[in-house]
Amino acid sequence: MDDQTQLKRTPLYDFHVSLGAKMVPFAGYDMPVQYPAGVLKEHLHTRAAAGLFDVSHMGQVELVATSGAYEDAAKALETLVPVDILGLKDGRQRYGFFTDDNGGILDDLMISRLGERLLVVVNAGCKDADIAHLRANLPDGVEVLVHDDRALLALQGPKAEAVLSALNGDVASMKFMDVREFTLSDIHALVSRTGYSGEDGYEISVPADRATELAKALLDQPDCQPIGLGARDSLRLEAGLCLYGNDIDTTTSPVEASIEWGIQKVRRSGGAREGGFPGAARILRELDNGTSRRRVGLKPEGKAPVRPPAKLFADAEGKTEIGHVSSGGFGPSAEGPIAMGYVPTALAEPGTQVFAEVRGKYLPLTVTALPFVTPTYKR
Repeated sequence: MDDQTQLKRTPLYDFHVSLGAKMVPFAGYDMPVQYPAGVLKEHLHTRAAAGLFDVSHMGQVELVATSGAYEDAAKALETLVPVDILGLKDGRQRYGFFTDDNGGILDDLMISRLGERLLVVVNAGCKDADIAHLRANLPDGVEVLVHDDRALLALQGPKAEAVLSALNGDVASMKFMDVREFTLSDIHALVSRTGYSGEDGYEISVPADRATELAKALLDQPDCQPIGLGARDSLRLEAGLCLYGNDIDTTTSPVEASIEWGIQKVRRSGGAREGGFPGAARILRELDNGTSRRRVGLKPEGKAPVRPPAKLFADAEGKTEIGHVSSGGFGPSAEGPIAMGYVPTALAEPGTQVFAEVRGKYLPLTVTALPFVTPTYKR
């Protein structure tokens, strides 16, 4: 059996093929990297109107305390993440990450509260490990329910609200990071106002056997087009968002990765529930005292993209290696090449010049504030 026949398929696989998608392996799944329009047009369409993404390869996990009390499930999850879960209000979502005993990042995730339940969306490549991590470390009083019977669609762009409102006008009342249950036409769905593009938009969890029906209903509207993984990557890069395995992993701490904003005051030094998560000693120390390196935005001079894992140097001769590029490519909306990478904290100030080794040459890049485009989330 070759690698291709071993790939998993999402519930929308046949629909992607019918739309002329180019399918590629990604995180163990056969996924659409682009449609006939091509990556550039798909990217720009999402920024201008509405793009529909299949993200059903990601893991959807529900945590429920056998006591029925949200607090019991929240306290249990807080032992694995440096995030305020107890304070998460009903109908709200929060960004978080699993950390290991060394303060590295096992995965980043989205955590929602719906009544007494906790809903966690994890990355496809880490899904099996994350589920095993939850089951091994949560107490017996918290059930881990994996929803393999559901699909997940992302609708992104400035016209996403109008497109989804055609199926249920009540979705327009949602704010960024709200999560609610809706009927879209006659399909029961869990909808969060979030995304991975830097644009306003929604992520929609539906029963797997209704996913194609919902996708067709959304794509029937002229402002909505299907978008593949290629444009998803360039959109998230422009938005300065991390890709697990590239920008963050077990060798990077949340502070090094510049995502410490995801750690609320109550879990920090002096907070009511200070620490109590894996790697707390290192992470709290870095929050208080800083760290030796930081993830930053990088703008290459000229037109040549700088891609990972290009090495970064302090000088144009390549004598002093200082870090590496973690993500990079062409930013259609930024109108040029863009990248992210790790540099010493002393060189992390916007405007600092560094150099990347590309095919034996040392190309200049300027450290730049993130994101590269202004987000349009509905606050």
